Formats: sequence, structure tokens, C-alpha cells
Amino acid sequence: MINLARLAAAPVETAPFPYFSTQDLIEPDNLAAVSRDFPLIDKAGLFPLSGLTYGPAFERLISDLRRREFEVLMERKLGVDLSDKPLMITVRGRCAKRDGRPHTDSEDKIATGLLYLNDADWDAPGGRLRLLRSGDVNDAITEIPPVGGTLVAFRRTDRSWHGHEPFEGPRRYIMFNWVRSEAALAKNVGRHKLSAAIKRMDLFHAR
Repeated sequence: MINLARLAAAPVETAPFPYFSTQDLIEPDNLAAVSRDFPLIDKAGLFPLSGLTYGPAFERLISDLRRREFEVLMERKLGVDLSDKPLMITVRGRCAKRDGRPHTDSEDKIATGLLYLNDADWDAPGGRLRLLRSGDVNDAITEIPPVGGTLVAFRRTDRSWHGHEPFEGPRRYIMFNWVRSEAALAKNVGRHKLSAAIKRMDLFHAR
């Protein structure tokens, strides 16, 4: 489902941290199928796969992200060995205005990827990922609209700042992170599960 040749051809920038982006990583027919099979998420935040229900096309995409061939390309492009590192996959369906504040990711993470699954056009000024030189959201190296089939990936460093201008509404993507250890994976997945449970409770009480 993922166009590995297109991924391999994407140019990599190394300053101020290693990163790259590429578009049209998923063919339109496959992208439409994944969109139909995307899990129903009605709250903002990142949700672990274990708590979500989704269809077969989405499941095939997740399987592609877990393939060693995909991991090898990420290793080569970001200059890091991921062969013995656990992979954490989370999913976002909606964005809140408070989301997108600049950050560098936690030290538990080695490499981060975002595969966007929104519609073909993104007209909103907010919600466009910015890779940054500093913690200022206006100090941008580049800005990437989160259109379907676009992938952005970077190696986590103390300078890997990223964020976006405020946006509220549907904003779909799969986030995948290679983390340093099984303990780090358990800690981060547990945090996401707790956050998801709290969100479900908030939604239940709001009805």
C-alpha cells in the first residue's frame, strides 16, 4: 500500500536535525479505502491502536508500517539503527485548539513519523505542521500541509522542534515512533491509554 520507491527517493535535510517529507505515498484508490476504514475518533488526542476499531484497508496500512522493508528505509534516511527498537503506533482523528504547541518529543523517542490521511486539499491556515529552528512556532524551516498520503519523519534530537498554528476539527494521521526500550514503550502506551480512558469518560458525562 505504501509506495516504497517514492519514500526511498525523498530528499533528506540534516540541519538543524535530520528530517524529510514526501507526498502521494499512497495511491488515490488505496487512500480512499483507508479513509473509509479509518477508526471512528470523536475526541482530540492520540489513541493507541489497541483501543480502536478499524477496517481492513486501515489494517493493511498499519501492517505496511510494521514491515522491515519500511523500517530499513527509515533507518537509511534518518541515519539511525532501528532494528532492535520497539515501534509505537498511535492515531489521531481530531485536533483541539490547544494542540500543536512547539516541542521536541521526549527522550524516550528515537525517530518520529506522521502519515497524514486527510482529504486531498487543506485550505485551513492552521494545522499545517511546521518544522522549527526553535520553540517559536513562527521560526519555521518548512511548513507541510497535512494532506492525505503525505509523510513527514525526523530523528528526535534536542533541536527537533515542531508544531503548528491552532486548528480545531478533523485532522487525521497515524503517528509512529521508534522508542528506546520495551520499558519506554510500555510507559508511553500506558500514558496514551490513560488519556484515552479519561477522554471517553468526559464524552460519556457530556451526553
